Amino acid sequence: MDGILWIGLVVLVAFILLCVFLNFVPLGLWISALSSGVHVPVTTLMGMKIRRIQPKRLVLPLIKANKAGLNLTISKLETHFLAGGNVDRVINALIAAQRANIEMAFEKACAIDLAGRDVFEAVQMSVTPKVIETPVVAAIAKDGIELRAKARVTVRTNIERLVGGSGEETVIARVGEGIVTTVGSSETHKQVLENPDLISRTVLSKGLDAGTAFEILSIDIADVDVGRNIGAQLQMDQAEADRRIAQAKAEERRAMAVAHEQEMKASVQEMRAKVVEAEAEVPKAMAAALREGKLGALDYYQLQNTIADTTMRDSIAKASAPQQSNGAEPRK
Repeated sequence: MDGILWIGLVVLVAFILLCVFLNFVPLGLWISALSSGVHVPVTTLMGMKIRRIQPKRLVLPLIKANKAGLNLTISKLETHFLAGGNVDRVINALIAAQRANIEMAFEKACAIDLAGRDVFEAVQMSVTPKVIETPVVAAIAKDGIELRAKARVTVRTNIERLVGGSGEETVIARVGEGIVTTVGSSETHKQVLENPDLISRTVLSKGLDAGTAFEILSIDIADVDVGRNIGAQLQMDQAEADRRIAQAKAEERRAMAVAHEQEMKASVQEMRAKVVEAEAEVPKAMAAALREGKLGALDYYQLQNTIADTTMRDSIAKASAPQQSNGAEPRK
C-alpha cells in the first residue's frame, strides 16, 4: 500500500514538473526550429519566458533568416527586440535586399528600423522607384501673370542616407521652391508655357536631394495653368490706395477751409461788436460835450442834418444800384 502511494506521489510530482517545464519551454516551437536546422537552446527559450518575451516572435524570424541563408543568431534578434525594434520587418528587409543584390548589414537594418523608418519599404523603394506628386505651386512671372504648376518627382531610396536624412516633405518643399524660382526669373509667363521642361532642368541642376534619404531620378511637370493677373491687380490696388489718399487730403483741405471760414466769421462778428460798442459811446460823448459846453446846440443840429443827409444818400445809392446792373441809365 505504501508503495502505491509513493508511486502516485512521484507521478504527481513528475506531472507538476512537466507542466512547469511546458509552461516555460514551448516544446512545439523548439521542435520546429530544430527540424528547420536552427538550434535554439532550451535555456534560451526559458530565459525569454522569464524576460516576458514571446519566443515565437524571435524564433520564427530566425527560421526565416536561416532558410534565406542569413547568418544570424538568436541573441542579435533578442537584442534588437528589447531595444524596441521590429524583428520580423528587419528580416524581411534583409531577405528582400539579398534578392535584389543590395548590400545591407544586419546592424544597418536595425539602425534604420530603430530610427522610425520602415526598412522593408525602403528596400522596396530602392528596387522600385516611387513617384511623389507635389501639390499645386503658385508662382508669378516678371510680367505679373500667375502660373500654377504641379510636378511628379520620381525618387529612389538612398540606403546610406536613410538614417539622419530628411523625408518626402523636404523633397516636396525644395521642388516647390525650384518651381517658384524658375517661374519668377522668367521674363514672361509664355516662356514657361512654351518650355515646361525649363522648370525640370532648373530644379534638377540645384541638387535638391542633398541631405535627404532619397535620390531624385527625374522631375516631370504634370500640369501648368495660367492663374490671375497679379500685376494688374496690384496696379488696381495701388490706384485705389492713391485715390483714397487724395480723397483724404481733399477732406483735410475742406475741413481747414471750413475752419478758416468760421474763424473769419468770428472775427467779423467781433469787429461788428466792437463797432456797436463804439457807436454806443457816441451819444454819451455828445451828451458830455453838451454838458461841458464844448458842443453847442447849433453844432448838434448841423451834425444831425449831416447824418440824415448821409443816410438819404446811402438809400438813394442802394436803390439805383439794381437799375445800373440791368443796363438802365440813372435818372438825372
